[in-house]
Amino acid sequence: MATKKLYENFSKSLIDEVHKWGAMKQTGVSLRYMLDFGSVPSDRNLIIAAQFLHKELPIRIARRAIELQSLPYGLSEKPAVLKVRDWYLDSFRDLRSFPEIKDITDERDFTQMIKLIKVRHNNVVPTMALGVKQLKKGLDPKVEDEGLDEIHQFLDRFYMSRIGIRMLIDVKTCFCAFKFGSNSGQHVAVHDPNPPPNCIGYIHAKMSPMQVAKDASEDARSICLREYGSAPDINIYGDPSFAFPYVPTHLHMMVFELVKNSLRAVQERYMDSEKVPPPIRIIVADGAEDVTIKACVSDEGGGIARSGLPKIFTYLYSTANNPLYEQSNLGAVDTVTMAGYGYGLPISRLYARYFGGDLQIISMEGYGTDAYLHLSRLGDSQEPLP
Repeated sequence: MATKKLYENFSKSLIDEVHKWGAMKQTGVSLRYMLDFGSVPSDRNLIIAAQFLHKELPIRIARRAIELQSLPYGLSEKPAVLKVRDWYLDSFRDLRSFPEIKDITDERDFTQMIKLIKVRHNNVVPTMALGVKQLKKGLDPKVEDEGLDEIHQFLDRFYMSRIGIRMLIDVKTCFCAFKFGSNSGQHVAVHDPNPPPNCIGYIHAKMSPMQVAKDASEDARSICLREYGSAPDINIYGDPSFAFPYVPTHLHMMVFELVKNSLRAVQERYMDSEKVPPPIRIIVADGAEDVTIKACVSDEGGGIARSGLPKIFTYLYSTANNPLYEQSNLGAVDTVTMAGYGYGLPISRLYARYFGGDLQIISMEGYGTDAYLHLSRLGDSQEPLP
């Protein structure tokens, strides 16, 4: 049983503390606040940021560890989920074992510690996906057809929380790197020892959505070429000079997922045809009043049946073969493939919603699919705290 394993691996006092901290109130921040606060790397701001994370991270991690213990249909007992749960409990213990942060030396040691926590959690998403697939494989089809709403809602909360935790760690660690330089060993979000201007961690004050869309599209197309031997062209339309504050890695991941889906659909539809596959079209529009970036990924890949549309944002649905079934090594599940994990679209929507945006899919069966990715320009919305 999962509960027995929990008490075998971790002391009762630690588990009691997890429940105590999991009951505390979380504190959300906005993209604008992260950018403004992180732009002034003074000793005082560094210490304040570390003190905030020293209290905030254990709360968020404790909440997820508690939820991982009581998931329905036996999901908590799947080997992959147990592995993720242990990562969260280990990280909670590390955070709570760290003494009060009083000076800049404490701050630097704390930053090094949370950098290691971030590395520990690198494979959380694919490992949780493996756990969900393990569950799905053994489920009664009648149970699966009921929608498993409780599991989907948990996974939304879990992944949204993970996005927030990693954002806070990345802004903090990169903030420290700007202050002390690349030799301090604190740099996480920006690997270049000479980070580009206008960047605080993952946040870019003047991000070009056109450039990010171009880079993500090229990456997706290279995957398609590798797997199919050919790939449709991709045409991108928009103002290349337009820029706004956002997180390039988030946008790259979302556009990559949408373009990857379109490429696969078009490539497979035209694989045995003598016709030239139509290009994937991406439109980046700057809304003057609605402060939203609308990225429309349109294809002619045959579309999605209307009965399948409600399922595309669930974690137990994929129209492709599942590569995770072939993976027995939990450490090897982060390989990028064209499709099959079943979490690309729901995770992408969470990334969009994290800073006040959204993702919508409109499909015409027999023709193709349009994906509308709305991104908040102002960055003033608070984190959605699950």
